[in-house]
Amino acid sequence: MKSARRRSREFAVQGLYQWQLNAEDPTLIADDLMRTKGFEQADEKHFRDLLHGAILHAPALREALAPCLDRAVGELSPVEHAVLLVGAYELAHHIEIPYRVVINECVELAKTFGGTDGFKYVNGVLDKLASAARQVEMKGAARQG
Repeated sequence: MKSARRRSREFAVQGLYQWQLNAEDPTLIADDLMRTKGFEQADEKHFRDLLHGAILHAPALREALAPCLDRAVGELSPVEHAVLLVGAYELAHHIEIPYRVVINECVELAKTFGGTDGFKYVNGVLDKLASAARQVEMKGAARQG
């Protein structure tokens, strides 16, 4: 059974995908997704934060992701781009969520919505980003591991 947070991430990825393709107003996208069957099982607050936060901070998130990518941001598939925005946003703005959880959740999102091996790419990119964004946390984990 999926957690409410995982469901909120799934809906956020769908919203970011829609935003990338249609440049629609994020509030309209959110309202539309919240009427989708199954949304009642999602964490609405986390969904809204992810969708609106990732869109609001998209330029800075893309800038942070750029050194971790092997291609230009514009060459990413819309699904990979959406998943990476969610991951980058959570790594930067939700430090209460362990970096390993953020990466694992995004890998699962990429498996659900992305191409065959897209999850491997997402894993590698977010691992590099976490090394920069969560240095203190990663050092602590390395000492424990």
